Amino acid sequence: MIHTIFCDGNAKRICWTIQTDQNTVEQFREQAEIYVDQVTDLQATYIALHVAIFWGIGVFIIKNGDTIQIKIESEDMIKHLTSDQVSDNKLIEDKKKFINMLAEQRSLTYQYEKIPHEQNISSKML
Repeated sequence: MIHTIFCDGNAKRICWTIQTDQNTVEQFREQAEIYVDQVTDLQATYIALHVAIFWGIGVFIIKNGDTIQIKIESEDMIKHLTSDQVSDNKLIEDKKKFINMLAEQRSLTYQYEKIPHEQNISSKML
């Protein structure tokens, strides 16, 4: 099955949307206490993507072998996630590791697409 994930985040909140066929699920969470006012928007978006995939698996939306189209605003984030590029930011590297680990464990295929902010349907939940 093919899913589309949109995600966004800031120092206070993370949010994500998972679209599957004709079903759309929107979620948001306040930042974990250790991250509140401690993370950049980019770090928060990595957190949101990791949580979105993990949550989608946990509620049985995303299943083994599925394809996930990930639509995000940051070209740098796409380059980082789709290559061996290493960030000097430990939080970002940890999230990349966990995102990739979920793909390996669940045989997920990720497809990334850069979108303009206006197309990020999750941003309205910030």
